[in-house]
Amino acid sequence: MRFTDSVVRHRPSRLFVFLAGFFVANALVAELIGVKIFALEDTLGLEPWNFNLFGETGALQFSAGVLLWPVVFVVTDLLNEYYGERGVRLLSYFTVVLIGYAFLVIFFAIQLEPATWWRAGAQVQGVPDNQAAFRVTFGQGLFIIVGSLAAFLIAQLTDVFVFHRIRARTGDRWLWLRATGSTVVSQLVDSFVVLYVAFRLGPELFGGVTEPWPWSRLLAVGTVQYVFKFLMAVGLTPVIYLGHALIDRYLGIKRPGVT
Repeated sequence: MRFTDSVVRHRPSRLFVFLAGFFVANALVAELIGVKIFALEDTLGLEPWNFNLFGETGALQFSAGVLLWPVVFVVTDLLNEYYGERGVRLLSYFTVVLIGYAFLVIFFAIQLEPATWWRAGAQVQGVPDNQAAFRVTFGQGLFIIVGSLAAFLIAQLTDVFVFHRIRARTGDRWLWLRATGSTVVSQLVDSFVVLYVAFRLGPELFGGVTEPWPWSRLLAVGTVQYVFKFLMAVGLTPVIYLGHALIDRYLGIKRPGVT
């Protein structure tokens, strides 16, 4: 049997490829769609909440990327469960490299001189300049990219650390505790690191198109985004059990039910 055949037919190897592909795809798409800010109340047809936190008021507005990050953390927990710390760390580092590579390619794509017909080709759809739309949509600010990548990597390493510290104390019991517990801690890190780097540290050190955010705004926006991610993490806990059961069946693992 050829080496490639042994890898493809080896179920744990195939499973890692599937999970890794889904993990990378969701992380990359979350980064790309993160430039869009959506209004949660308007999307759901609700009246604006107009929260008041740390002296800041506002509606529930989020980066579209928050819709996929909970999925990334669910996959992270499944990878943690079956492939351990080394597997998740390797994939996390590799994903950061791939996301950085994607932004580099996008940067060069923005610099390409557009064809005249393409630049004006979407006027019938109300877009007067395709090139400007392309640049605004994909040309995220440098510190938003740096902050997002830093938040992703630190959050992933935090998730791995917390997951395995809980597992070391509880063994195979209480899957919900190590899965949800590691996620809510790592998402707390993720929610504030990206805002701090992108909207306070970066503008303070190097300047930018906007003034550095005051701490009140950073804490208010970060808290609102974290509450959303927290609720999503808790709501997705049953998915962890479903994924656990499906993977055990796929790998042929027979063991007592995990509580």
